[in-house]
Amino acid sequence: MLLLSIKLDYSDRHSLIKLFDNWVRTLRLGFQCVGILYADLGTSPLYVFSNTFKYGVGHKDDVLGVLSLIIYSFLLFAMVKIIFIALYANDDGDGGTFALYSLISRYARVALIPNQQAEDDLVSSHRHLSATRRRAQWMKNLLETSKPAKLTLFFLTIFATALAISDCMLTPPISVLSAVNGLRLRAPHLTTDQIVWITVGILILFFAVQHLGTDKIGYTFAPLVVVWLLLIAGIGLYNLIKYDIGTLRAFNPKYIFDYFRRNKKKGWVSLGEILLCFTGTEALFADLGYFSIKSIQLSFSFGLLPSVLLTYIGQAAYLRTHMDMTISNAFFNSIPSTLFWPTFVLALLASVIGSQAMVSCAFATMSHLQTLSCFPRVKILHTSRRYSGQLYIPEVNFFLCVASCIVTISFRTTGFIAKAHEICVALVMVITTLLMTIVMLLVWKVNIWWIAAFFVVFMSTETVYLSAVLYKFTQGPYFPLAMSAVLMVIMIVWHYVHVKRYKYELQHTVSPDEVKHLLERHDLKRVPGLGLFYTELVQGIPPIFPHLIEKIPTVHSVIVFISVKHLPIPHVDVQERFLFRQVEPKESMVFRCVARYGYRDTLEMAGDFVATLVEYLQYYVRDLSLYCTAEPLRTSYPSIRIDSFRWEKKPSGRSGRSGHGHGIHAEEMLTPIQSFSELTMHQVGMSNRLPQFQTAKMNLEEMLRIEEDQKVIQREVDNGVVYILGETEVVAKPHSNLLKKIAVNYIFDFLRKNSRKGEKMLSIPRGQLLKVGITYEI
Repeated sequence: MLLLSIKLDYSDRHSLIKLFDNWVRTLRLGFQCVGILYADLGTSPLYVFSNTFKYGVGHKDDVLGVLSLIIYSFLLFAMVKIIFIALYANDDGDGGTFALYSLISRYARVALIPNQQAEDDLVSSHRHLSATRRRAQWMKNLLETSKPAKLTLFFLTIFATALAISDCMLTPPISVLSAVNGLRLRAPHLTTDQIVWITVGILILFFAVQHLGTDKIGYTFAPLVVVWLLLIAGIGLYNLIKYDIGTLRAFNPKYIFDYFRRNKKKGWVSLGEILLCFTGTEALFADLGYFSIKSIQLSFSFGLLPSVLLTYIGQAAYLRTHMDMTISNAFFNSIPSTLFWPTFVLALLASVIGSQAMVSCAFATMSHLQTLSCFPRVKILHTSRRYSGQLYIPEVNFFLCVASCIVTISFRTTGFIAKAHEICVALVMVITTLLMTIVMLLVWKVNIWWIAAFFVVFMSTETVYLSAVLYKFTQGPYFPLAMSAVLMVIMIVWHYVHVKRYKYELQHTVSPDEVKHLLERHDLKRVPGLGLFYTELVQGIPPIFPHLIEKIPTVHSVIVFISVKHLPIPHVDVQERFLFRQVEPKESMVFRCVARYGYRDTLEMAGDFVATLVEYLQYYVRDLSLYCTAEPLRTSYPSIRIDSFRWEKKPSGRSGRSGHGHGIHAEEMLTPIQSFSELTMHQVGMSNRLPQFQTAKMNLEEMLRIEEDQKVIQREVDNGVVYILGETEVVAKPHSNLLKKIAVNYIFDFLRKNSRKGEKMLSIPRGQLLKVGITYEI
């Protein structure tokens, strides 16, 4: 009994320590949330009332009506929809519209590039699950069999993505400009031009520190935002008590109906300005990969929500007793005079920090677009070793800096920028609701009536807000739509050509007989070294290979055709990364390999990549000789690695778990590096599977041959590694229509020439690079 008690005490103590560590990590991330995610929402009181009542307050109770709309809009869209529903529609911790699309593609094959493989479902975190409910099966069949449905889903995803990036150009100007405008209360001699140039200087400084990374910026900014939220909450409570405690009546929704009854069309149009109170929620959802659900929910519910609501309530109380004042600086007018300068400084800092959520959103979004092959290649830097989702993209940072400064200089006031800002928020809200509804139908096991309620409530209310914004289309909303249109043209053209090029290579793959004939040519010379031939094809030999041999009949002693493939999941464990197949004849030492990555995985440096690749290639060579299969093998792949002929278990980050139901043929399909021989080490439950193996009769001679093959690979690696990249030029066929010729021959060609080159993305040393040119007509 004493021993049992000791064991229980130890177990309880261990559980408590683990629980404590989890809470410490959650609180740490929650603290960072304040600095990264909430400054934008926390600075919205700077401009919501001033833009809503820009022509003055018509009736005293109109303030209560607008306040009631702000309260319930904030609770409905920010808290209920995003914080307590949308955050759970994440893709293994990643949020945003792209993550919703990625999650859908895990349950239905909606990708436009035909590079899906049965082996991908064996990756432990892929979980390409079959639909279990009738409605899920119906939705899955619709998405997979209907090309218009696939195209619509893809269009909605990139449209929301383009809007989010456009919004990143507007959030910094409106936030900083609103704060700087407060100077006019203490320095009325400042001109509009001076205000604009002060704003531009602050924006340039803000973008200049982005290279420090989200982790450092979050810890630096978080204390300032915490102080800001406490200060505005205190000021709001002071104004409520001093001016009009009756403002709390705004929690009664009847004032909303009274507001619309008095103002009619004018009240409906004002919804465009009211939705500014929850701008930033779309970035909050997209930035989920930087943090965790629990950390966001805790910091939002007990930090941001009470602070922001108190601020709006306090401003409303002040406005109800000062209806004759100038509304353009409603926030700063409501501040006690003794607190003006501390509040102004914190407002300026918080407005700058508020832009951080959108900038982080832009970095994460652009990273996702790269893996979807929807945008020209850019340099992506990971700024935190602790949290892999924290990124910095120099080209995007520079573009946002220039665009924000141009917006500020061109529009000069918050009114026009606010109207442009509104359309981004409204449209992304609607698209998010549509994608989340598909996720609920396809993925979640939720009662259909809850799904119907979600769709009806949010789609109906968001459509009303969107209609109010579109009514003022010529007053500003056209600008982000024009920018989004440009971005969408880039995305669509890049993806269209990428898909067409892939299909062209797929249709022109070299047959096994032709490959064998090429490798057995008498005039073909084999030079020392390992040749890594990069291709996008996941199966088959690309047409550029015979083109190379035709021009230069020389290849390396060992050749590996490598396809770097991104799966619709955040991470792929390194032990599940490589798929191999040997190309006939076996004596030629030619292999095919698919290197699989998640969309948040970092590509290794060339040297590290080769070292890992060669290590697993040698495992494959050994196991292919040791075992073959007479029937399709149904199994999962354990995380065990075997070194030479001595078996040794090594730990893994993930355990293989989802491989049932997919057959693997050693000679017919690509073979994972955790190969068949490893199964012999697991005696439990394997007795019914082992008879499927035909173990080769091993003798000393065959063992020596396997060891010799491994030594040959290592020797050629020591002789030198050459990276062979196809420099593919894509042109439209002569009989193509004019639109296609413009898209392919001019737009895509311009983007390709001005994007980051493949060797830089793969960190290939220039001295080891060989480019092979070829032209495809699509």
